[in-house]
Amino acid sequence: MSPEMERFKEILRSHAECTPHTTALWGDQLKLDYATLYAELNYRQQRLRDEGIKVVALALDNGVEAMLWDLATLFEGLTCLTLPPFFTPAQRKHCLEQSQAELVIAEPQLEAELQTAGFEKTGEFWRKNLNGASGLPEHTAKLTFTSGTTGTPKGVCLSAESILRVARELYQASQPNDPRHHLAVLPLAILLENIGCYAALYAGVTLSLPSQSVLGIQGASGVDVPQLLGCLAARAPESLILVPQLLLLLVNAGEQKAFNPQTLRFAAVGGARVSEELLHRAHTLGMRVYEGYGLSECASVVCLNHPEAHRPGSVGKPLPHVEVRLAEDGEVLIKGSTLLGYLGEPAGVDQWWSSGDLGEFDADGFLYLKGRKKHQFVTSFGRNVNPEWVEAELTQRRHIAQAFVYGEAMPSNHALLWPHRPDCTDDELAAAVAQANEALPQYAQVHHWTRLPQPFTPANGLLTANGRPRRDAIVERYQAQLTVSTPSEVSAS
Repeated sequence: MSPEMERFKEILRSHAECTPHTTALWGDQLKLDYATLYAELNYRQQRLRDEGIKVVALALDNGVEAMLWDLATLFEGLTCLTLPPFFTPAQRKHCLEQSQAELVIAEPQLEAELQTAGFEKTGEFWRKNLNGASGLPEHTAKLTFTSGTTGTPKGVCLSAESILRVARELYQASQPNDPRHHLAVLPLAILLENIGCYAALYAGVTLSLPSQSVLGIQGASGVDVPQLLGCLAARAPESLILVPQLLLLLVNAGEQKAFNPQTLRFAAVGGARVSEELLHRAHTLGMRVYEGYGLSECASVVCLNHPEAHRPGSVGKPLPHVEVRLAEDGEVLIKGSTLLGYLGEPAGVDQWWSSGDLGEFDADGFLYLKGRKKHQFVTSFGRNVNPEWVEAELTQRRHIAQAFVYGEAMPSNHALLWPHRPDCTDDELAAAVAQANEALPQYAQVHHWTRLPQPFTPANGLLTANGRPRRDAIVERYQAQLTVSTPSEVSAS
C-alpha cells in the first residue's frame, strides 16, 4: 500500500473512531455514518478479494453504492475503471475490452449490453473470464478514459499515490473556508469530481451523492434547472465542483433570487475556460468560486485559486505537489503526479508533461491560459471534442461536402456546412445532421448549424493547399455565426 493510501485509510479509520455518528455518505435516501462507512469498506474489500480479479469496472449512477465500491477497489489495490454515463454503448464496450475488466458492477438497465459483451451475472457482479494481458502499467489504481476526443477514447492510467496527493491538496486548499458538506454534481466517472469526493472524506465532512436524475442532470449536457435548484435547496451543500456551464446556471439563478449563492463556502470551477465576466457576476453575488486548471494525465488539478491566493482571470498558482513551467512557444509543461502511461501503449512518459495549452505567468506566479495548441476544443460542460471526428461523421452523409465544427467554451456545438449540390434544401441538410448525430454521443453532437455562402477554398484563405481547413481563419471569418445564441434544436441561420 502506497504512503498516500495508508494515510487516507488511517484518516477514515480515525473519523470512524472520533466522529462515528457524523454522516459520511448521503445518497438519494440512504445515509451512512463514518463508523458504518469504514466497516462497509472492510467488508467490500474482502468481497473483492474473494473474486480474485485485478480490474473492476463501475457503471453506476452517483450514490452510496458507487462510492463504497470505488473506495473498496482503491484500498484493495485493484484497478478501478468508472464508466461515464454519457458514453455510448460502443464507447463503453471499447473501454471494457481495452481494460480487460473481469468484473463489472452496473445499473440494471445495462444488463442486455453486458450480456452482449460476454459478461455473465453472478449475484450483484458481472463476470467475464479473460486470458489476455490487460496492458495496464504496474500500480495502476485508477483508469480514466478521456471524455471522448474521438469515438475511441484513450485510457489514462494513474497511481493511487498521484490521485490521493491531489485529493489531499484540494482538501487543504478549501480548509480556510471550512466547508462541512460537499455535494457531487458531476458524475463520479469525472476524475475531478471523484478526487473532490476523496477530499471531502479527508475532511471528515458529509458527502452528498444524489443520483443524476435527482439532480436533474441529463446525459452530458442536459440540465433540468428547477430540479437542480430544488435539490441544492433541499441539501444545502457548502461546497461544489462545477463546470462553467453549471456555474452560469447558478449565477443566473442567483441573480433572479432563485438560488442563494452565499450558502456556498467553496465552489471550484474547471473543465473549460471561464470568462472573467462570469466570475465577476459570481463574486458580486457573494459566491466564493475559485477557478482551477488540470488534466487527466496529471491526476486532474494542477493549479487552483483558493481563499489565500486568489486572482480572478487566472487559473491560480500551481499546487505544491507539481512544478509548472512554460516551453519556448508558451506551452504549459507539468512535472509531478503525471500518468503512469496510456492503456495499451508502451510504458514510460516524459518527466515534463506537455499539456497542449498555451499560458503565461504573472509576476506573482499566477497562471493565465491563452488557448490550445491543437484543434481539440472543450465545451462549457467540460467535454473534450475533436472536431475532425464530428466533421467526418457529417461529410459521410450524402448531402454535406464540407463541415466545420466549433464549440470552444460553449454549451452547444455549431457546424458550418457546404452542401454537395446547390439545389440541396435546408431540410435535407437538417436530415443529414440528424443522421450524423445518431452516431455521436450527446456532447459531440451538432446542436446548431449554418449554411455557408461559399465553400472553403485555398483561394479564399479558408483551406490549405492539401485540403485541410484553416481553423483560425474560419473562426475569425465566421465568429458571429459560430457564437450566436440560437434555440436548442438544430437550426439553420
